[in-house]
Amino acid sequence: MTDKSKVQNACVIVLGDIGRSPRMQYHVKSLSENDFSVDFIGYVQSPPLEEIRASPNVRIHELNPFPELELPNILKYIFKTIWQALGLLITLISIRKPKFILCQNPPAIPAIIVAYLYCLFARSKLIIDWHNYTYSILELEAPDSLIVRVAKKVESFFGARAADGFCVTKAMKDDLYTRWNVRATVLYDRPPQQFQSISIQDKHNLFLRLGESVSAFRTAQDAAGEDIVECTAFTTKHRNGEIKLRDSRPGLLVSSTSWTPDEDFSILLSALDQYEREALAMPAHYPNLVCIITGKGPLKEKYRKIVDSKSWKMVKLEMPWLENEDYPKLLASSDLGVCLHYSSSGLDLPMKVVDMFGCGLPVCAIHFDCINELVKHGENGFVFQHHQELSEQIGRWFYDFPSNIALANMKQDIQKHLKQFQTLRWTENWRNVALPVFKK
Repeated sequence: MTDKSKVQNACVIVLGDIGRSPRMQYHVKSLSENDFSVDFIGYVQSPPLEEIRASPNVRIHELNPFPELELPNILKYIFKTIWQALGLLITLISIRKPKFILCQNPPAIPAIIVAYLYCLFARSKLIIDWHNYTYSILELEAPDSLIVRVAKKVESFFGARAADGFCVTKAMKDDLYTRWNVRATVLYDRPPQQFQSISIQDKHNLFLRLGESVSAFRTAQDAAGEDIVECTAFTTKHRNGEIKLRDSRPGLLVSSTSWTPDEDFSILLSALDQYEREALAMPAHYPNLVCIITGKGPLKEKYRKIVDSKSWKMVKLEMPWLENEDYPKLLASSDLGVCLHYSSSGLDLPMKVVDMFGCGLPVCAIHFDCINELVKHGENGFVFQHHQELSEQIGRWFYDFPSNIALANMKQDIQKHLKQFQTLRWTENWRNVALPVFKK
């Protein structure tokens, strides 16, 4: 039982959906397990982790979303900023005075401004967790605009005045210091315990469960022989209870996304077009391919229409929404992951790759400046520049699948590096790197 005399108050701010902010949720969970009472402020559009909802040390304060109004974009942005600033300020005034506020960036406006002003009057410390730069994300849609210049000023001014900071890469740490004289501690994302390898029994159960709503997990063939009592597209369960992977199973390719402009999924679709052509030309060497893309976001329906227009015979692509407990199991059941996150700043790393590595899943990741801090080409995955390279990597991985003897040594070496990555988890890394900053 925690000694209440040692408990300190902390506040964590996410000006976004806290259920889709895994790193900040992991911060909250770790703080609550290390003698902090946490007020967690943000939007609750997706359910947070069960450990957070059930923790007596965490209070979730839900912000009211900005109402949908028919306004010109510039007016909508101004009114939304005012709405968010007032809502955040009212919430901060209502909570227990925290020792510090941990604020996610992006977005900088108005989160960092409000948090800084509150800390100034409450004599709390502002700690910024730099995931990326707000201005670089805004630049994707409005290059050289006024809002980009304002965001850059806000990040540089308030970032330099924060008491402390974390960032996600060494490249970002160096850039923050040289660009704005901001000092930050590198806290790499590491997979929590739920992202791990699973048994074939768990894989079979997952395929059965997902097969109820996703046709790609169901088998189109009758189970051969009276000995088989359950059958999925990937596994069979025998009368004696033994579960086996099917020799004729499809390859399982997985990706996840927020369906935002910093991920170009046309690259994957073009790579799958090429795989389809090669598989049709050499069906004896290439298996059918099931591609699962998870996640929600603004561009999802655009890409769904493109996928629906495809007439693939060897490739099947599905876009299901998975429950929190099923997503890690899907990664652990897949054969290869794909990451198309290329980073607006070139300085952050995709957490989805960390999750995949935690499950022992090798990844093909699109190249950007600091991706080599996570993905080592040929060691724990592959890096590609364009759709042709991605198609070649997918084709090589699934050639004569699942028993290509020529690839056995390479796959074994990759698994060795992934097992090494799996030894350091979020909890241990956070305690070594982040806790000393919070305890100052």
